[in-house]
Amino acid sequence: MILAAAFALGFALGWWRAAARGGNRLDRLQYGAAHGIALALAALALVLILERLAG
Repeated sequence: MILAAAFALGFALGWWRAAARGGNRLDRLQYGAAHGIALALAALALVLILERLAG
């Protein structure tokens, strides 16, 4: 669930950044996907590290 939330947050952030730079719909989708994947990977790494430390 954390990964899905991280992807959604990253997607929204990327969409907003592309819109602020005047990008069209495809630019916004690309920024959203890139930011979403990056944030989901960071969340996955954090979850894995916390799991290893916990047990």
